[in-house]
Amino acid sequence: MTVLHRFFNSLWYGHNPLAWLFWPLSLVFKFISRQRRNRYLNGQSPAHHPEVPVIVVGNISVGGTGKTPVTIWLIEQLQKQGLRPGVVSRGYGGKAPRYPHTVTDSDSASVVGDEPLMIHLRTGVPVVVDPDRSAAARSITGSGAVDVIISDDGLQHYGLSRTVELVVVDGSRGFGNGKVLPMGPLREPIHRLQSVDAVIVNGGDASLPCSGGMLSRWGVPEQKCFPMQVEPGEAVGLNSDSSSLLHEALQQQVTAIAGIGNPQRFFSTLQHQGIKHLPVSFPDHHDYSELDLEPYQSGFVLTTEKDAVKLRRFTGLKGAYLPINAQIQPELIDVIMQRLEHFQAHHRHLY
Repeated sequence: MTVLHRFFNSLWYGHNPLAWLFWPLSLVFKFISRQRRNRYLNGQSPAHHPEVPVIVVGNISVGGTGKTPVTIWLIEQLQKQGLRPGVVSRGYGGKAPRYPHTVTDSDSASVVGDEPLMIHLRTGVPVVVDPDRSAAARSITGSGAVDVIISDDGLQHYGLSRTVELVVVDGSRGFGNGKVLPMGPLREPIHRLQSVDAVIVNGGDASLPCSGGMLSRWGVPEQKCFPMQVEPGEAVGLNSDSSSLLHEALQQQVTAIAGIGNPQRFFSTLQHQGIKHLPVSFPDHHDYSELDLEPYQSGFVLTTEKDAVKLRRFTGLKGAYLPINAQIQPELIDVIMQRLEHFQAHHRHLY
């Protein structure tokens, strides 16, 4: 974690009084954010209305909350309903030669971003990246291969109309000091949650957030709240050499590498699994180099699935990744299907 990351984390989650220095900028950010959203809601700014329903998976805070496991869970649930989902994403951390860009198995994270590549490799569904999600939506529907779009981290991208809004909240860290950027970690005020279809609380005490906890005090009805836990799968080798060493390596201390929004969540998972590890964290979406990994070449590395799509190109690195699966109340898919059925009947997005 960089010095800048540590500084703002201490402001946002440590109740540091220095945060008040950013209060004037926070007021400006809140005003601009509200005005921008209102322009789309009032029709003053044009939005793209796809001919298929759009499910937004997003958050109101910066950093990792668990959106990618939710997106993968959602893909699998929609497929069980007989639907053909596809994903549009900004492609953060990647730079494609041209946009929109359809993700392929042979793409690198430096081209399409680590999360879109991970989603495609895990699920096999069409994934299109473009900083303009409306352009990505036009591209993915033009192929005729999808009948529902999932907009990854698209809550604040109001240029793309949506049918369902799902917000993921970190159940352990919550909303920090509850202030918007840069005074706090929020992209939008907490009361924005009152207008979404469902709030998914990742981790923490599964019983508290939805029954008199941090959400109810902000006017979010209990029936909108869905606790989520993540369950690790079996470790998977980064390459064939690593796979043969995997069982023996996990009986000893490994180097745990995480370049995600909340690395501590990964380290806690390993601790819960009884895996001895030396934790090493990098910034979210970090673009690894040979120099970064040189200290760990002689040992065995255990990393996240998101990091693995970047580390797989280092053929001399011995290691594995731990896939994570989201466990969410099944009633959530019922809420989503009701919204999709309403769209099919009226062909009308939320906005």
